[in-house]
Amino acid sequence: MGGISTATYNRWKRGEIGRLNVDQKTRLSILMGIHKALRILFTENERVYAWVKKPNEAFGGRAALEIMLQGQIMDLFDVRFYLDAARG
Repeated sequence: MGGISTATYNRWKRGEIGRLNVDQKTRLSILMGIHKALRILFTENERVYAWVKKPNEAFGGRAALEIMLQGQIMDLFDVRFYLDAARG
């Protein structure tokens, strides 16, 4: 579950957001940047979700979602940097 305990996740689902550590804040920031870039590149929600799941040559034929789910912070950065470059 991305470095958080089940109890913490359940509290978050109930709206009880506690403190985030530096790693969690960084990951959240990268994900927000990815989301923003996708919203700029694609105006339709369907295209945003399709792009994330579609195989991409830039990621060795794997989908961006697959890369992001590997768990390393640099994997998130790789997707973010790719999208930032695509945005220009």
